[in-house]
Amino acid sequence: MRKKVTVVGAGNVGANCALRVAEKELADVVLVDVVEGVPQGKGLDLAQSGPVQGYDVTIAGCNDYAPTKDSDIVIITAGLARKPGMSRDDLLFANYDVVRSATEQIVAHSPNAILILVTNPLDAMCWTSWTVSKFPKQRVIGMAGVLDTARYRTFIGEALGVSVQNVQAMVLGGHGDTMVPLVRLTSVSGIPLTELLSAEQIEAIVQRTRTGGAEIVKHLKTGSAYYAPSAAAVEMAESILKDQKKVLPCAAYLEGEYGIHNLFVGVPCKLGAAGIEKIYEIKLTADEQTELNKSVKQRVG
Repeated sequence: MRKKVTVVGAGNVGANCALRVAEKELADVVLVDVVEGVPQGKGLDLAQSGPVQGYDVTIAGCNDYAPTKDSDIVIITAGLARKPGMSRDDLLFANYDVVRSATEQIVAHSPNAILILVTNPLDAMCWTSWTVSKFPKQRVIGMAGVLDTARYRTFIGEALGVSVQNVQAMVLGGHGDTMVPLVRLTSVSGIPLTELLSAEQIEAIVQRTRTGGAEIVKHLKTGSAYYAPSAAAVEMAESILKDQKKVLPCAAYLEGEYGIHNLFVGVPCKLGAAGIEKIYEIKLTADEQTELNKSVKQRVG
């Protein structure tokens, strides 16, 4: 039997998640949205791309959750997107009810699913979905660090004129303006970043990474990023579906790791068939730990 992935929210992020899952032939896809006709139309359009693009999976769109029954993974993207001048936290109250309702439906139809949260504010939405679902913490995961790290790697590759594939990096902390790119552990094919760029250049890249989402919102004016967020969510889903055991920075529920308790925070995780199979606790310097604590404090007020 083929795997099934449900994507909640047929907007830009959700539709692109569905497309990427289909193109990789990871699973059959169900696209759910409350707006009548939108998931059906996009699902049909995506299905009709298959003969041209060469993928062969079933893609269905719906307004109710019955067709999502027994999903292996559910990617939650539904909710309002940011507009210029808005922070991720401005979306908290608007998106709480969306994620709560979606989670209740998911639990009813797919009690064994693994949840990947994309909706902002990410850390709070992870908490919402986890508490509503009552799933084990290993099965509720937030997509943030993969996206933030991708932005960080992109800016480094751009600054050096090298392939982003040669940039190794990791971003920890909350999905916000105080996220923590680990400069000390950043390298290009093993060469420490500090030997390739000046401190001023590195700091500029770190700051641009922290405001990377807002930079895109400023350009788009009527929405937020969706190509990179969907790519990040599907990389996580692929590692789980294929049991790849990739180590990726994800928002995970911490119970003492890094000195943090009872919060979802971006940390390196091994993603496999069971969801989060291991949280790696990197030994941070005093400055890095202070930055991480600052990031966490901002996310909880």
